[in-house]
Amino acid sequence: MKTSNVAMVLGKTIHLSGVKKEEFLQDHSWVAHELCHVQQFKENGYFKFLWLYLLESYRNGYYNNKYEVEARQAGTKAAQEWRNLT
Repeated sequence: MKTSNVAMVLGKTIHLSGVKKEEFLQDHSWVAHELCHVQQFKENGYFKFLWLYLLESYRNGYYNNKYEVEARQAGTKAAQEWRNLT
């Protein structure tokens, strides 16, 4: 990843690095992306999801990881919905 602003989910917690909470919360697409990962942890269980995520990344790379694809889609949908509200 080529950014200094990072969010990472472990279980039900979103960890931020290089970005302030207020800035993160203003980016509806990014929030939706990370909340999708929270849901993925919930659906699969903590350790099972970590294993599946790492396996998927190994097989397909980060960008094509199906969990990242799903989270990007959630982010795109949230951004579109937010634009429709404003």
